[in-house]
Amino acid sequence: MTERRLTVAAALAQARARGVALLDARLLLGRLLGASPTWLIAHDEICLDAEVASHWAEDLERRAGGEPLAYLLGQKEFRGLLLDVTPATLIPRPETELLVDWADALLGGSAGCDVVDLGTGCGAIALAVKQAHPQARVVATDASPAALAVAQGNARRLSLLVEFIVASWWQGLEGRLFDLVLSNPPYVREDDPALDALRHEPTAALTPGGDGLGALAAIIGGAAAHLNADGWLVLEHGFDQAEPVRELLRKAGFAAIETRRDLAGHARAAAGQRAVP
Repeated sequence: MTERRLTVAAALAQARARGVALLDARLLLGRLLGASPTWLIAHDEICLDAEVASHWAEDLERRAGGEPLAYLLGQKEFRGLLLDVTPATLIPRPETELLVDWADALLGGSAGCDVVDLGTGCGAIALAVKQAHPQARVVATDASPAALAVAQGNARRLSLLVEFIVASWWQGLEGRLFDLVLSNPPYVREDDPALDALRHEPTAALTPGGDGLGALAAIIGGAAAHLNADGWLVLEHGFDQAEPVRELLRKAGFAAIETRRDLAGHARAAAGQRAVP
């Protein structure tokens, strides 16, 4: 008896039955077939060969189990850059583009500025800043060698020259000064129920434990010693952390403190300028 092979239409029907969004399913199947979602629509009668069908079953199981689409595809777009991502890195979010927009405004047409991205993950912030400001000297750090390897790979593929350092916050940057410090640190409270939905992403990149302010406090506390005169610190934080972060900036002696909101209207980022006596 001839074995009945799975068609594109049947594969997508399997996805719907497992609760996987049609767009996600088309992207996953398109990756396996080297085809666009549009091609899949026009060729839904095409049969999958045995190898593709096997990989499809694995991908479908993982996606139905809640694994993020970005990890299955191995890539995520951020501010026009297609970045490689792995489970060693946090998946870049649209709200983090707010930090890059703020950096653009602060850097303006300045040439030769020194910028550091603390906790770079896949390199999203550092690489977006370097692409927008080729003359800037950009440094990116991360405590995870695995995450930093992904960021370095993205930099090579995109031909963007960034200095990478394995380090936790200010470690490894002794004696170095910057005009702009950027960071999207872990800031989720350890008891936040949202962490369950994020279980596939690296916990250390999501929460520092406790009230979620530990990493933000460490960065703010050490920032003045690493900022040039009139230099800026720009941080992403939780939607309910705006006032605690502003207070940390005030206590650290920062001036011109400001909070900005993301596209959803949540207070999402804060900045302060080094106050020089």
